[in-house]
Amino acid sequence: MNPYFILDSLRIKAGVHGSFKCIDCHSSDYETYPHQGDLKLEPLSTCIDCHGGDENFADYKFEQIEEEFKKSTHARALGDQFTCSKCHNQHYYQAKARTSENVKDIVKSSNEMCLSCHDDSPRYQLVSESQSPKLIETHNWLPNQKLHFENVRCIECHTEVLDSLMVSHNILPKEKALKLCVECHTSDSHLNASLYKYKNIQARSQKGAVGNILSNKSYVIGAYQNEILNLLSILIFLGVITGVIVHTFFRIIKK
Repeated sequence: MNPYFILDSLRIKAGVHGSFKCIDCHSSDYETYPHQGDLKLEPLSTCIDCHGGDENFADYKFEQIEEEFKKSTHARALGDQFTCSKCHNQHYYQAKARTSENVKDIVKSSNEMCLSCHDDSPRYQLVSESQSPKLIETHNWLPNQKLHFENVRCIECHTEVLDSLMVSHNILPKEKALKLCVECHTSDSHLNASLYKYKNIQARSQKGAVGNILSNKSYVIGAYQNEILNLLSILIFLGVITGVIVHTFFRIIKK
């Protein structure tokens, strides 16, 4: 048995399609194991075949995702050769951005999709005549390169961000990649509309408006922060306000 053609059942169960049977997507011939070799030639359904036009999935906006994807450099260069499954493994895919509260977990999962081709020369050359890009050399202009790779997704700089979509699918040509540091490293950061979008929405729903304001990290992203000093500054601020109120109260009753 070729290990590259054996699926990990535990990873399948942990994925978004974990409750499916094989024949929900494949022909009934897949009930026989080992499968016949010619089954791999069967035409497969696309994501939009199942998810498009279904009210149960309306919140995920699959139709708009497909429209944005068709504008992307991948779709323009490769057409029908580049499908959803090139990035989203239909057997193992997990919607980390929607389910994880850990930003680094979201970053790792997203970047692994990009690196599965862009850091794998044999696979990259299956869809491209050019050599696999040398990521380190290509990003030599980027200061603290390792920190950026660990803490932000590739799509932060390589997609057009839309408020109407949680994850952008319009991958831009390399000439249009974001290279201005101030786009991210300001209080009005580009990342708040992309990487931290889920986190901000979760915070508003869980903490309410007041709680979100008190816990809001309105500092410049990427700057060093000390959580203890942040808490201390809030306590000092509340202490000053309390002192003013108490002082005003005693001034009033002594008149």
